[in-house]
Amino acid sequence: MTSVPAFASPVDLDVHGRYDPFRGLPDRSAPPVYVFDGRIGDDAHRAEPGRYHLYVALSCPVAQLARIARLLLGLEKVIGVSVVDDERDGRGWAFRERRGPDEVNGFTLLSQAYEATQPGYSGHISVPVLWDRHEGRILSNEYFHILRDLGTRFGAYATSEVRLYPPELAARIDAINTLVYEEISLALSATDKRHEDVRPQVIAALDQFEARLSTHRYLLGAAISEADLRFYTTLVRFDQGANALSVITGRPLPSWPRLLGYLQDLYALPAFRDTTLVVPEYLAAGQP
Repeated sequence: MTSVPAFASPVDLDVHGRYDPFRGLPDRSAPPVYVFDGRIGDDAHRAEPGRYHLYVALSCPVAQLARIARLLLGLEKVIGVSVVDDERDGRGWAFRERRGPDEVNGFTLLSQAYEATQPGYSGHISVPVLWDRHEGRILSNEYFHILRDLGTRFGAYATSEVRLYPPELAARIDAINTLVYEEISLALSATDKRHEDVRPQVIAALDQFEARLSTHRYLLGAAISEADLRFYTTLVRFDQGANALSVITGRPLPSWPRLLGYLQDLYALPAFRDTTLVVPEYLAAGQP
């Protein structure tokens, strides 16, 4: 007999309120805390087919990093994935019919995964989550470490030759990741600053990448690296997020022609295209 999938009740802001990512934090100016940071690769947490499972949201840029890596490396049969509903109320992410059930644990709310890992947990309920099926707990919700471990620990099971974080390029990848994060991502999320305050550094960073791409197909040459995944998830949302109506830069992304071409090249690859929920018109143009 087939069991009936379990789903959460519909979003109800009147009953549950809006979700607060700063819940449990005394300082609301600090970023939310990601408290689970286990790593794949030690004796206790070896890379094994079927052991780990991802919980993701289609709209979340950092969850998209894990989703791109999983497809780009050909790990679909090695690491499973469950998708939470697009909307949430004060209960946090939930599983509803629109995106399907949690077929691993039957959770209706992602908070149940956090509670199973740390009883009484009252902090931020974030995605992505890397779940350890052997131990029945969250291994990690630290998204950059999840990406790094997917890119470096599953080579024996990958069906692709892509190397996201080769040791010989590690320092250069780290430097580019820092530039993207500090000069673009943090600036775009600095809602307490006026647009004029962040405009010079964002434009300078974009100009720097525009120049780099005059001699590189991807950020570090002819091959895709982790840095490209992190830059892509920022660029693909650029004109639909903080730079909507060009309020940050004074002009849209296509005014940097090499950045646009680079973004189109990545979007043409199924791992990027199939994980992008909302596509800018200028990116979708010309795609099949």
